[in-house]
Amino acid sequence: MNTPARLGAYAAGLGVIFLAALGAGTALGAGEPPRAEPRPVHGHPEPAAAPAHTDAGHAHTDAGHAQTDAEDAATTVPAGLQISQDGYTLVPRTTTLLPGKAADFRFTVTGPDGAPVTRYQVKHDKKLHFIVVSRDLGGFWHLHPEEAGDGVWTVRLTLPAAGTYRAYADFAPEGGPDLTLGADLNVPGAYEPRPLPAPDRTARVDGYTVTLAGDLTPGRVSKLVFTVSKDGTPVGDLEPYLGAYGHLVAIRTGDLAYLHVHPEEGAAAAAGVTFAASAPSGGDYRLFLDFKHGGTVRTAAFTVHAETAGHSR
Repeated sequence: MNTPARLGAYAAGLGVIFLAALGAGTALGAGEPPRAEPRPVHGHPEPAAAPAHTDAGHAHTDAGHAQTDAEDAATTVPAGLQISQDGYTLVPRTTTLLPGKAADFRFTVTGPDGAPVTRYQVKHDKKLHFIVVSRDLGGFWHLHPEEAGDGVWTVRLTLPAAGTYRAYADFAPEGGPDLTLGADLNVPGAYEPRPLPAPDRTARVDGYTVTLAGDLTPGRVSKLVFTVSKDGTPVGDLEPYLGAYGHLVAIRTGDLAYLHVHPEEGAAAAAGVTFAASAPSGGDYRLFLDFKHGGTVRTAAFTVHAETAGHSR
């Protein structure tokens, strides 16, 4: 082959390599990754609860719904990581919180039209649930704000120490989807995070012992069963709280993703209170179980590790 022919063949080869590399780069870039103080948990008195009832929005009890939840979790951004979703935005109106000082925390949720949302579905006996955790997950507060009018919510909030906290508004607007929107709350001052408690199957609070059975498995629905005992005797007469015999919140460490956990229907018994949960990834999670007995709501906290198949710690 003469010199011009060899140069032409070489240039053509370079063109093929460039086009192949361009196609591979486009394929790799097609999928964007999802976007991703301290006070011990405590009990708080609550008024008498209404009898347990079926909550179609949250209390999924059949395996088909639970499996759908697991599949959705694997393909969507976990709840609580975004301040805006599906046209709805959490808008805090209180901007200053001081350590140890009670404040009337005010916020709105705006809808796709930009106006404050004023009509909500009732979920777990409430129109809106407001959860606050310290970023080191050593503190947990489950609160129920009151409507102040014109779409404004208000709640008395005391954050005990300086640091960063994550607030979640868990709600469903009328005609809209179930949503959990999250925002950071900053309390000025010197802050030293505490280490995450080691995984443990037993938690103790106010003389009660709560035991956890079951494991979180990434991408798969798992059953978590909690049994409550006092003085060595199982408590079989838990009282309804928020439409069920227990309310469970699960938070992923690191980014503080909020897991939707669904209680199973049925009476509380010595066999325990059962929830269906799905972890979006491996790693450590903090579980907060609210249960009611003797007219008082108490919170038991657990650290659990979700093990990815084929890996071990």
